[in-house]
Amino acid sequence: METLFLTHPVCRLHDMGQAHPECPERLDAITDQLLTSGIINYIRTDEVSAPATDTDLLRVHAQAHLDRLSAWLPDNGIYDIDGDTVMNPHTLDAARHAAGGVIQAVDAVISGSASNAFCAVRPPGHHASVARAMGFCFFNNIAVGIAHALANHGLSRVAIIDFDVHHGNGTEAIFAGDERVLMCSYFQYPLFPDCGVHDPAPNMCNIPVDAYTRGDRIRELVTEHWLPRLEAHKPEMIFISAGFDAHREDDMAQLGLVEADYIWMTEQLMAVADKHAQGRIVSALEGGYNLSALARSVVAHVRTLAKL
Repeated sequence: METLFLTHPVCRLHDMGQAHPECPERLDAITDQLLTSGIINYIRTDEVSAPATDTDLLRVHAQAHLDRLSAWLPDNGIYDIDGDTVMNPHTLDAARHAAGGVIQAVDAVISGSASNAFCAVRPPGHHASVARAMGFCFFNNIAVGIAHALANHGLSRVAIIDFDVHHGNGTEAIFAGDERVLMCSYFQYPLFPDCGVHDPAPNMCNIPVDAYTRGDRIRELVTEHWLPRLEAHKPEMIFISAGFDAHREDDMAQLGLVEADYIWMTEQLMAVADKHAQGRIVSALEGGYNLSALARSVVAHVRTLAKL
């Protein structure tokens, strides 16, 4: 079995305006780095086959949320939701394909047609809550995939690892108190969305860290906090909200990670997955805004998933 790499052309059509950091070029940079590194020849690449349906989305989002986004979708130009989160005519198509990609990855990994998967999709999702779009996010892609796995594949314990530099407040809000789902994260604090310092439920393991924290400290925290919680939970599948904006070259925040840190975290999660989850991991792109650092980090992550 190979690592599956999923994307879709419509994800490049969602555009929030000139100079917006969450730009279509993020996917171009990742694809270019996959090609120049040569590892694209050793993984399976595919296109997202179908957008998420209303049934898929309504497992984690309110009907009112879908209705608002549909009403706001512009025929041309843009609709500004909150200054950071902007819609163009292609936004909802892209967002549905982003969530659909995670669903497709879940099906592929659980069926055994792929060993694990990375979804190079946008817009990202981990700030989108039950009834709110924010932080560049419209639908919570990873939450949609988790809900699909729980509803359709008979899983009873899953884990979500969020290593984006920003707290995944939307994912937390959706799953807080759901004992089937363990969520582990670190994030810079204070920083947008300025929450997450206190775990709202026992199934959350949030680790706020100061600006300028480096990778060696993150590794210590993962070892001290995440790994024991994962071992106790024994997840049947691991999901990763893979944001790479904690990289030291990314000026969206002030953490000091490098590619080697993402490789190390991926290796730790693969070890847990091999022990408890038949190796099953689905990872989906969240943040990462320095194009070079993003592309290098994604390739390091995918290379590790593929054991190359």
